[in-house]
Amino acid sequence: MSQTNQHRHQLPGRVVGLGWLVVMLITLSIALTVLIPPVWLPPSLQQLRYSWLGEPDFVELPANQPRELNLPELPCDPIIAARGEAREIEGLQIMRSPSCNPDHPADVAAFVKGTNNISAATLMETLLTVDAVDKRDDLDGDGDPDRIHIRLEVVELNGKSPEMSQTVPRFEIAPGIAPGFWVFAPKTRGMSTTNFGSLEANRLLRMPSPVIRVEAGDEISITLENTHYLPHTIHLHGVDHPFRDASGEGNDGVPGVSERMVFPGEARTYEFKARQTGTMFYHCHVQPQVHVMMGLNGMLVVEENRPDNWLQTLNVGAGHVRYPSVASREAYDREYDLHYFDVDKDLNDLIKEYNDPRLIAKATNRGYNATQRTAEYYLLNGRSFPFTLLESAVVVDTGEHIKLRVLNGGLEPVSLHTHGHKVRITHYDGVEQNPLAQITRDVVFLSSAQRLDLLLDTKNDGLHSYGSGIWLLHDHREQAVTTDGINPGGDIGVIVYEDYLAANGWPRFFGDMRLYFSPDYYAGRIPVWSASDPEGRFGEPENQPVTTVRLALLGLVGFLLFGTLVILSRRLVRSVKAR
Repeated sequence: MSQTNQHRHQLPGRVVGLGWLVVMLITLSIALTVLIPPVWLPPSLQQLRYSWLGEPDFVELPANQPRELNLPELPCDPIIAARGEAREIEGLQIMRSPSCNPDHPADVAAFVKGTNNISAATLMETLLTVDAVDKRDDLDGDGDPDRIHIRLEVVELNGKSPEMSQTVPRFEIAPGIAPGFWVFAPKTRGMSTTNFGSLEANRLLRMPSPVIRVEAGDEISITLENTHYLPHTIHLHGVDHPFRDASGEGNDGVPGVSERMVFPGEARTYEFKARQTGTMFYHCHVQPQVHVMMGLNGMLVVEENRPDNWLQTLNVGAGHVRYPSVASREAYDREYDLHYFDVDKDLNDLIKEYNDPRLIAKATNRGYNATQRTAEYYLLNGRSFPFTLLESAVVVDTGEHIKLRVLNGGLEPVSLHTHGHKVRITHYDGVEQNPLAQITRDVVFLSSAQRLDLLLDTKNDGLHSYGSGIWLLHDHREQAVTTDGINPGGDIGVIVYEDYLAANGWPRFFGDMRLYFSPDYYAGRIPVWSASDPEGRFGEPENQPVTTVRLALLGLVGFLLFGTLVILSRRLVRSVKAR
C-alpha cells in the first residue's frame, strides 16, 4: 500500500480520536464550572455560571470574621506638648502653641535672635550650629539686625542604607508610611537621628523644607552648603533679587542660564534685598520635575519693615508661627503657615533602591517619566492625616483674626475648603488685592507653586464663622483626603476652637481616633468602620469551607482536564507535522 493511501486510512481514526478528546475537554470544563464555588469566580463569570446553571438557592451570609482591635495609644506625649506653653527665652516672649507636637521653644528663640546672639546654654538645647542663622548690624538704627545670613543643607530622608535594611533617617508622613524625600534643612550639628538607638530623624530634619522669613530692605544671604550626593541650586521664586550678585556670580539658581550647579561638597551664597513684601517661594532648579517634587521647595515670606522687628527667620515644619512679626501682631491674633504637597511614590521611593549616586541620577532623571506621574500621598506641612492633627491644627478662639499663608508646593492643584467658615483672600502670590475686590469664600483654589494669603475671621455671624467646634480644613478633591486610596487620610487638617482642645493639645473628637494611628489601617488590613462598628456588620465575612469531597473532585477534574489538554495539543502537533 502506498504511503498516501496509508495516510488516508489512518486519517478517520485520528479524527475520531481528536473528536473524543474534544468531547472530554468540554465535559471536564463543564464539570469544573459546576464544582468551583461561585465565590471563587469574579462577578462576570459568576453571572455567566448562573445563566447556564440557574440562580443558586438562598443561603445565609457567612458569619462575621472575629477580630480583636489592638488600638495604639494616641501619640500625644504631655512632656512634648508642654513645650507649647508660653515662656520667655533670651528676653523673647515665645507665644503659647497648644498642640501635641509644638516647635521647641529653644529653636524658636535661636531663629529669632540668631544662633550667634544666644547663650551657649540655649544653643545647646537646639541642634543648630553657631552659624546656622547669623544676625548682625542694625544698619537703619531701628532696633533690629539688618544683615541676615542663613545656611541651609540638603538632607535625604528615608533613603537606602548600605549597612541595614531599614531606610534612614526615618520620617513618617502617616503610620507606617515613609516615602523618600530630599529637603532643605537648617545647618545642624550632631546626629541626623534622635539618638543612637533610633532611626527616627531629628526634629529639624523633616518635610517640608523650612519657611524662611525676612524683612523688606534687609541684606539677606542664603548659603546653600550642598551636603547631598547630587548637585542642587536655590531659585528665589517671586522674590525680588538681582540676576547676578555684587561679585558677578549667578543669583537666579537656574543651571546653564545664570550659573553652574552647586556640586556635592560645594557651597554658594544667594543674595537679595527685597523691596516688595508678600508670601513667596523658593526651590531647587536642577531637574525640577524631580528635585522640586522630592521635597526641595519651601515658603519664603518677606515681612514689612518695622522698628524692633525681630523675625522668626525659620519656621521648621511650617505651621504655627510662635514669634510673629510686628506687622502681623498688629493685624492678627495668630499666624499659620500651610504648605500643601503631593507625592508620587514611583519617584520618591527610587532612592530606597540604590546607594550609588549615578544609579539614582539615572533612575530619577532618565528612568522616571514625570508626564505619567500619579500622586498617592497628599501632605499638609509634611504630614498626612492623622499626623496633621498632632502639629498642624489651626487653633483659634471666637472673635479672632487669623493669618493663613498657604503654599501649593506640589504638582496637583488644591481646592482648599474650610468647614464652618468662609475666608477672605487678601493676597495672590504676595501681591495685595484691592480691599474692594477681595473675595470671601469657602473654597479657594491654588495651582502648582501658587500662594494665597487668607484672613480667617472667627466672628460668629453665620458668614465668617458658624461658631465654636472642630471644623475640617482640607483639599476638596476627594483623592486628596486619602492616603494611597484609604480614607480618612491625605491633607485633612482642622480648625479647632480652644474650648474643644484637651490640656495636651488634642482635639476633643466625638469618635475614637486611635484606629487611624495603626499602620494596619493604611495597609488595608482593617475594615474602615471598625472603630464605630463593634458588631462587625461591615467587617470581613468568615471564609466558607469547601468540603473535602468537593476539593477531591475539583483536584481530579483539574488533573484530567490538564492531561486532556496535553494529549490534545500533542495530537494536533502530530497532525500538522503529518501533513
